[in-house]
Amino acid sequence: MSFAGQGLSCVRGERTVFDALDFFIAPGEALVLRGPNGAGKTSLLRLASGLLQPAAGRLLWDGVDIADDPDGHRRRLCFVGHQDAVKSALTVAENLADWTRILDGDPAGLGAALAAFDIGGLADTPAQYLSAGQRRRTALARLATSRARLWLLDEPTVSLDDAGVACLQVVIARHRAGGGMVMAATHIDLGFEAVRELRLGPG
Repeated sequence: MSFAGQGLSCVRGERTVFDALDFFIAPGEALVLRGPNGAGKTSLLRLASGLLQPAAGRLLWDGVDIADDPDGHRRRLCFVGHQDAVKSALTVAENLADWTRILDGDPAGLGAALAAFDIGGLADTPAQYLSAGQRRRTALARLATSRARLWLLDEPTVSLDDAGVACLQVVIARHRAGGGMVMAATHIDLGFEAVRELRLGPG
């Protein structure tokens, strides 16, 4: 099992965001995307998820182009964007249950997922009453119920305090220990072990 990009080009409007870009992720690996604003980190994650199509190049899962089975590719990934996508009218537990159902996660793991991000005490709280950091923990909790092999994370630590970052580190380490793969765009050091970096931008 592997995930790779070969000769990727991304064009937004009339601007080439990046060109001839390659990457490779093996089981248990984490690839961190670095670069200034506008360098293409989010665009690359959206390409990797299948939400955008490359102007050139290919994305390969075990050597097979993901374009051959886009639905199958979506089922093997979990994408958490920089926006939380938390429904204010639902409680924390209801939000997590909805994501778990949509993403074909493990419903038996809901309690453990809440505990993993230290939000079990907020399970029955409507999301409209959460702080920004609590909303981010709620959004990230879907990772802990996910069966997806590939996690795509766009600025996952936005609004998190140090304790929230530590929770995320533990969950990611557990995922990688089970052979999962992670591609994350972040401006901070997440403390990953054996991490590789891909720098986007001029030069």
